[in-house]
Amino acid sequence: MAGARPADERIVLKPAALGRRAAWARRPRPFKTASISVFGFAALLFLTACKPVGPSYNRPGYNTPTIYKETGASSVAPPPNPAGGSWQPANPSDGMLKGKWWEIYHDPQLNQLEERIAATNVELKQALDTYLAARDQVSVARANLYPTISGAVTTQGIKNSANAPNSSASTAGANADLVIAGQASWEPDFWGRIRLTVEQARAQAQASAAVAANVDLTLHAELATDYFALRGIDSQIKLLTSTVADLQRQLDLTQRRFTGGVATAVDVAQAQTELETVRAQLVDLGVARAQYEHAVGTIANYDLSSFSIPPSPLGQPPEVALPPIPLGVPSQLLERRPDIAAEERLADAANAQIGIAISAFYPTIALGATGGFESAHPGTWIQGPSSLWTLGAQAADLLFDAGQRHALTLAARHTYEAQANGYRNTVFLAFEDVEDQLASLRILEQEAQVEQNAVLAAQNSFNLSNTRYRGGVTSYLEVLTAEQTLLQNQVTAIDIESRRFAASVSLIRALGGGWDVTQIPQ
Repeated sequence: MAGARPADERIVLKPAALGRRAAWARRPRPFKTASISVFGFAALLFLTACKPVGPSYNRPGYNTPTIYKETGASSVAPPPNPAGGSWQPANPSDGMLKGKWWEIYHDPQLNQLEERIAATNVELKQALDTYLAARDQVSVARANLYPTISGAVTTQGIKNSANAPNSSASTAGANADLVIAGQASWEPDFWGRIRLTVEQARAQAQASAAVAANVDLTLHAELATDYFALRGIDSQIKLLTSTVADLQRQLDLTQRRFTGGVATAVDVAQAQTELETVRAQLVDLGVARAQYEHAVGTIANYDLSSFSIPPSPLGQPPEVALPPIPLGVPSQLLERRPDIAAEERLADAANAQIGIAISAFYPTIALGATGGFESAHPGTWIQGPSSLWTLGAQAADLLFDAGQRHALTLAARHTYEAQANGYRNTVFLAFEDVEDQLASLRILEQEAQVEQNAVLAAQNSFNLSNTRYRGGVTSYLEVLTAEQTLLQNQVTAIDIESRRFAASVSLIRALGGGWDVTQIPQ
């Protein structure tokens, strides 16, 4: 096979002073099982303090932009001007949201719903239990750093056959064997395999903690988004309810004018059609409202059969306005997003796996000891002459594995590179997410101003047409057209306002929602 290595050679990582950084080199044939004297134990213990083999870990590099492109919305608080003409190093505590970020909306009902998530949401509990299981694996891996000690008490009666070959009077009788002994074994971590396993388990547990934090952030953001969407629906319901009342009055007026011979039957039919059309739209909004209410109740873990949210249109008490969101500098984003932190911790775990794979090239050294008492008579069981002990060490190395360890090391290196690129891609998408929400806030703010002018113009047009109709100057069709235009613009204005709240929540989520890497358990 092309590229195969001769059976009598093996490529190993030759440590420089047994450090983590090493160069590829050939070494002689490994030695077989060997014994180490008691006087060499001190030297072996000293070697366990050496650094593990394999590459040292450094966070994968990523060049963050110096500023965000989209910062034009009035609801976004840009970072202060940098001192000395350059941004300061990332500091997660500066220019960030704090803790319960949803409280910046000053909505007591939203606050009450958000508070329930931490205590009741099943998805979040699942993520937290997954983290706790990963944390326990750290203790499992760390236990291998210490000796294992066991003890046993054995009592045994033996009766040898008098007719057995080579039997004698001294061996043919019944005998007892009473043993009490303890055993200890230890594998010194010369090459760092166990320490690297602990490092890997710790990084994976930290990644699980960051994943749980991301689930928590996502749930809070999703609840806030659904809640504000529901309030937008309530605003539309309020508008359509008011419109239905106006259309009913218009229909009554048109019917009176028809009775008086001023209006036509067509005017009455048009007024009736418009009234029923808006009524149908009003009823249809109930579907969307129910779905948003169920979504909020599910996230907050309410019993949906008895859960309801009272109508509360946007812009009505409690008054809710878009709060200013502290943006911070782009370099802080790496410290603020739990999904980025999770990917970075997984990169650390993948790097540790390289060292674990490399440690397989080195001998396995084990120390063992046994001590206790053994006697055939209970009276002399625990006495000095009955004592026994053994003490020894063993070193063993694999001579030939057909390139398996070499392949596992290469696989570990490629896995690390894949994880490092996954981290960079997560960072890249995170900046895209922030820029998207900043652009949405800026553009929707402009659109809201333009739409508000359109509503005012449509209201003025409707008022003029209604006045002309009441004076008998024009037909009801003109009034109907103006009223439809007004209603459409009013609904659009409410929709834009709801989208602005959704973009505001999405920006908070994209910025990490007040989380930072200092919250990862150590």
